Amino acid sequence: MINLQEPSRPWEIAHMHWVTGLPPGDDRIYNSYLVIVGRFSKTSIFFLCHRDDTAIDTALPIWDRVVSWTGILTNILAFSTTYHPLIDGLAERMTQTLEDMVRRFCAYGLDLKDSD
Repeated sequence: MINLQEPSRPWEIAHMHWVTGLPPGDDRIYNSYLVIVGRFSKTSIFFLCHRDDTAIDTALPIWDRVVSWTGILTNILAFSTTYHPLIDGLAERMTQTLEDMVRRFCAYGLDLKDSD
């Protein structure tokens, strides 16, 4: 594990984590996603994308949805892979939570509702 400094303000440090290898679809269907988690507030932002997206394809949505909202990110951490974190596992845990939510939605569809 790498020891990290604690951020002093929101979005000073962000964790980025790619998830690829989702089931294949046609050209219009996304097959990967990017998870960005702010270390200070643990706020998460998710981006659907294609595995073969270029740096520009990735940077434009991040600029539009993250930088315009949070300001320029000071530190971006992307040192780990799924289930093998080298840092504190913040983005990896959020990835597991998102995968669980998608799995449940696919299993139950739109029939999910609060218990009565």
